[in-house]
Amino acid sequence: MSKLTHLDDKGAARMVDVTAKAVTEREATAEALIRMAPETLAMIIDGAHPKGDVLAVARIAGIMAAKKTHELIPLCHALNLTSVKVELTPQSDPAAVHIEATCKLAATTGVEMEALTAASVAALTLYDMCKAVDRGMVVEQVRLLEKKGGRSGHWQAES
Repeated sequence: MSKLTHLDDKGAARMVDVTAKAVTEREATAEALIRMAPETLAMIIDGAHPKGDVLAVARIAGIMAAKKTHELIPLCHALNLTSVKVELTPQSDPAAVHIEATCKLAATTGVEMEALTAASVAALTLYDMCKAVDRGMVVEQVRLLEKKGGRSGHWQAES
């Protein structure tokens, strides 16, 4: 059985032991998309949403979620992130907000889950803040876009 597994010798779940792995620079970028009614998007872009700047709140929520991924996803390592960037870009056709989250650190394990969590929570925060005006929003396309560093090297999603 591989050392880098979530199962111990008896098949029980455990945190992967990364003690012997080298510390390297690591970076991961993930995305999410939240589709909405054109009127909802216009309200967000115009700053007319009754709850204020929902994009700023979603950005902060994504950053905070990345820092707490180990509390949300079982068996994830607590990581000392050196950078978390969450970008939210409104799109008009179709009406949506594209979210891209990038996490960086120097460690013995990667940051893919942190980037995915940041993008997901930013999208869910937008949903939460806008649901009173648009319950039909759809969160989709949550995926890893790119991963750099570590033993497995560079990986990039196909377009």
